[in-house]
Amino acid sequence: MTEPTRTPAQQAEIDVIDFCRDLIRIDTSNWGDGKSNGELKAAEYCAEIMRQAGLEPAIYESAPGRASVVARMKGSNPEAGALVVHGHLDVVPAQADEWQVDPFAAEIKDGLIWGRGAVDMKDMDAMILASMLQMAREGHTPERDLIFAFFADEEDGSTYGADWMVDNHPEVFAGATEAVSEVGGFSVDIAGTRAYLIQTGEKGIHWTKMTARGTAGHGSAVQHDNPVVTLAEAVTAIGNYKWPIEYTKTTRALFEQLSDITGIPFDEENPQELLDAMGSTAKFIAATLQNTSNPTLLEAGFKHNVVPGEASALVDSRTLPEQDEKVAAKLKELAGEKVDFELKKHGVSLELPFSGAIVEQMVDSLLQEDPEAKVLPYMLGGGTDNKQLSRLGIAGYGFAPLQLPADLDFTGMFHGVDERVPLESLKFGVRVLHRFLAAQ
Repeated sequence: MTEPTRTPAQQAEIDVIDFCRDLIRIDTSNWGDGKSNGELKAAEYCAEIMRQAGLEPAIYESAPGRASVVARMKGSNPEAGALVVHGHLDVVPAQADEWQVDPFAAEIKDGLIWGRGAVDMKDMDAMILASMLQMAREGHTPERDLIFAFFADEEDGSTYGADWMVDNHPEVFAGATEAVSEVGGFSVDIAGTRAYLIQTGEKGIHWTKMTARGTAGHGSAVQHDNPVVTLAEAVTAIGNYKWPIEYTKTTRALFEQLSDITGIPFDEENPQELLDAMGSTAKFIAATLQNTSNPTLLEAGFKHNVVPGEASALVDSRTLPEQDEKVAAKLKELAGEKVDFELKKHGVSLELPFSGAIVEQMVDSLLQEDPEAKVLPYMLGGGTDNKQLSRLGIAGYGFAPLQLPADLDFTGMFHGVDERVPLESLKFGVRVLHRFLAAQ
């Protein structure tokens, strides 16, 4: 018996699940400092689907195995600014013994796909590929060019991915004015109301190495300038410092709308009650209300009975817009004069208005699928490859649409254990993303 012919939309809902599982099974773990399984196999997988969509993808290797892939879908109006639709191919490592399932098997369990990258961000990669293929099957030509890009190395600062592409192949993004990528468009439950958070800003990256120096000597001696002690005091001071709450345009707009939805007054000095109304997303949002600085690695000494001549620590600071210098000065003040700082990685903070044609298209594509929902702006506490594209004057948003169960701690699964995404969320996402891209 012949199976009924599927429409392009029906096929896209099947494709998005298959693509997500296939990508998860390609282990692209990125340990940092250039150590990675590499993204080439995943880039080749994406390139094959791009060719099925009639595009001409190009793979760029910044180092052996460190691959990004880009293809352009031509629009009908060459004067219209192009839109970059991008994802990253690498994932953070997973310790298999901590998981309920094999993190690279893409097992379907309880109606969800489990695996490293299911949330960050092979789900969105799959939605991009399925939407792109659906447009090709429908014979749809967008008005503006759509540049589809899948980058390497986002999980370690983009050195081998978007950063390298912007420096070495900016022509790939010629004419692009806007971009969409991860960590936005997902739903949250706010006091019984479903709302979708569109990412219109992200904090900056200010990664530093601080070093204390002193006099090396015997561990049995009286030491007055032990660099381990100096460093420990600096780490404690920075780790214990409570950065003040400061609202950006984005976070203020979010909390004003949260107040409207919940009826809870917006107390600028103590917004905890409004945060609590966001459930498991509260911790995710709380990080956007202030600068943050977390010591993450310590290094000192080589033997039990030797006081070393120096000790060092890494500090991961995330900065609000236009506050890099302020944060750097505060870190030096907290650490004291005996500690030197070296900037290891800088990523610009971004903030865009929650208005304009592209935002209206995002909102409309969500509300056509879920008309009773609310759509709100928010700022991301981490970073995305939109930082790198911003160096080319490209305005980047987070829009990876997912309708999620209210009890699923979605944001808690980023880089976490038992990462998973509902099948129905992926189907919802490809419907919304296709509608959004078809409107371009």
